Amino acid sequence: MKSVAIIGASLAGLRSAQELRAQGYDGEVVLVGDELHKPYDRPPLSKAFLAGTASRESLDLLDASSDLALTWRLGVRAERLDHGRVLLSDGGSLEPDGLVIATGGRARTLPGFADVEGVHTLRTLDDALALRSALAGSPRVVIVGAGFIGAEVASTCRSLGLDVTVLEALPAPLAPVLGPELAAVCAGLHVSGGTSLRCGALVDSLVTSSGRVTGVRLAGGAELPADVVVVGVGMTPATEWLAGSGLVVDNGVVCDSGLVTALPNVVAVGDVARFGGSRHEHWTNATEQAPVAVANLLAGSTVRSYIPSGYVWSDQYSARLQLAGHPLPGDEVSFVDGSPAEGAFVATYLRGGETVGVFAMNNAKLFNRLRRQSLRKPAAV
Repeated sequence: MKSVAIIGASLAGLRSAQELRAQGYDGEVVLVGDELHKPYDRPPLSKAFLAGTASRESLDLLDASSDLALTWRLGVRAERLDHGRVLLSDGGSLEPDGLVIATGGRARTLPGFADVEGVHTLRTLDDALALRSALAGSPRVVIVGAGFIGAEVASTCRSLGLDVTVLEALPAPLAPVLGPELAAVCAGLHVSGGTSLRCGALVDSLVTSSGRVTGVRLAGGAELPADVVVVGVGMTPATEWLAGSGLVVDNGVVCDSGLVTALPNVVAVGDVARFGGSRHEHWTNATEQAPVAVANLLAGSTVRSYIPSGYVWSDQYSARLQLAGHPLPGDEVSFVDGSPAEGAFVATYLRGGETVGVFAMNNAKLFNRLRRQSLRKPAAV
């Protein structure tokens, strides 16, 4: 294998490049990214960077001393994969011996929301810069979706003293992830933080004037005034360029347990990779997958399998939330230390008498200990 192309200058893409070098690969590595920026850290985009307390430079994942001997192709999009040849948007092409797909995805929007001034999504650095600019001048903010991104943006907006309303279609925010009991705790964070949280709220349309948003209309006819609307309703995997490639694409690039696709010289990592019937859209997952995917790419077959840790963290208002494992909404929740009323606690999820998840608020020390002791460790086997 003399050349490897990594499509996607993301965290997962960069970690894959680092792993290629760490595992002894000394051939050509080309990293293609459709943004002009070199890889940067995304979690601060909804928090410190959006608030203006973190610099642009602090986001960079590479420093000046990093030397991975990469060939960079930035501001270029992969448009097609045809018999091993990657066709690029600038008219060029690549014919690598190995391919890492790390294209992530695009933020979803809602019908009728595109091209309306004042409506934002948040996934890229440019998105964050645009939203940060829009938040100047004390606008009224409506956030559609109370998932991790929506909650973090709401928290940041409140720290800036803004009037914030969060609309969530579910009965409680993050209920499919945390279950009803702990989802209620997250709802309480919005309330205590001064955010107006409206659950069970279905958005019908936008109210606009001269192409700019002025409000959000709910099913049933109620209207909420808004100068800025942030849509946080998930992402769509960036896989269109793989049509007709021979890869199986179904809500992501379908992989085996080792992140190897239907083509043995092609692996997928990060948000775009679907294995075991699901995708995992988290920072930790992107970093944990790279060593396994690269080992299998270099071996030419699946010699290692990936076991996700399920670790997620989120900073919301005054709380650091941490989750590990793979709980289901019906699992039994047991508080092992503290309580929601105290503002700090650790809870475990039990299924059939076995601990399958650990959740904490403002108690990282005990969380990490229980995570190590009680949960199956992530491993490449």
